[in-house]
Amino acid sequence: MPSPDAPSPLGWSLAALLREWKQRVAATCSELPQGSRGYEVLSAVVHDEPPTQAALAARLGIDRTVMTYLLDELDAAGLARRQPDPSDRRARRIVATARGREVVTGLDATVARAEDELLSTLDPDERATLRTLLERAASGAAPHDDRCAVVGGTIAPAP
Repeated sequence: MPSPDAPSPLGWSLAALLREWKQRVAATCSELPQGSRGYEVLSAVVHDEPPTQAALAARLGIDRTVMTYLLDELDAAGLARRQPDPSDRRARRIVATARGREVVTGLDATVARAEDELLSTLDPDERATLRTLLERAASGAAPHDDRCAVVGGTIAPAP
């Protein structure tokens, strides 16, 4: 048991878990254009209403020029398409293709397995409790942060 004067292991614990999580997610997404960043974008497109290209870039904190190239790569890979916005013909909505939705479904499951492996020293109830407590603590610490942007800033390489 650490002495009461010892520094809190919270920083080390979170950093170690985040480092391992980041490596596992990166390995999981290595086949996608731009790896984990491609997963981040494709996942946002699959799980949310089709966003405009500009809104998606802003939400995920990705430079608009970088977003353009990334969407070009996702399009070339047959994972996402740009479609005219019916309410603003100058804007483009980003939609996942059937293949893109299938890829995200598979990656979501693989990421969940990687997270379970990462937390394998905890029993299932402890894992659920940890996830709940971490989400509550993070929501309290950063109540207005866009979750995708926070995760994207953590897993995506710099532009």
